[in-house]
Amino acid sequence: MHLIVGLGNIGKEYDGTRHNIGFETLDYLSDKKGIAITKKEQHGLTGVYREAGHKIMLAKPTTYMNNSGLCVAGLMNFYQIPLENLLVIYDDIDLAIGDVRIRQRGSAGTHNGMRSIIQHLGNPDFPRIRIGIGRPRLGSELVHYVLGRFPKSEFPAMENAVLEAAKGVDIFVKQGVDLAMNQINVRKKTERSKEDKTKESNVPEISE
Repeated sequence: MHLIVGLGNIGKEYDGTRHNIGFETLDYLSDKKGIAITKKEQHGLTGVYREAGHKIMLAKPTTYMNNSGLCVAGLMNFYQIPLENLLVIYDDIDLAIGDVRIRQRGSAGTHNGMRSIIQHLGNPDFPRIRIGIGRPRLGSELVHYVLGRFPKSEFPAMENAVLEAAKGVDIFVKQGVDLAMNQINVRKKTERSKEDKTKESNVPEISE
């Protein structure tokens, strides 16, 4: 089994915020795969689909961001999922708005959700997809920025980022993290934008 975790905060007041782009990606994936992420287990909501001989679980922690590790570690332990089959999707202020990067491992950086996951797993060596949300203006508080919503001018870039992240998930599950990195990380944003406009339908909408 593969476990794909999107990070965010539960509650309508957080819908469409920068910190919830991991949830937005899972919402798009669940719609694309025709499943619901509604089963309550291990401090989270889950949904399962099967594709190309693989069983894939999508999960949203319901603990709020700072305790995301409770859900991830609980699911990993209960289903005996190997660390290399875990993929976490989250927002990253160290990447430009709309950029998508896949990594095999790494530190938590400034992200409290990732810090919680690493603490509960006791190991940072698991794949992740980072979606860039940019940095706040000088003098602005980080918490207000990440819990704020995207301005309309950023909608196209973030909608495209969700598409790229979803493609990364498909490649990761079917062909592994190395190929996912090779195919997603090297593509230019301009190339992604032109290709997605012609090839993708049902593009996810980023809420105001």
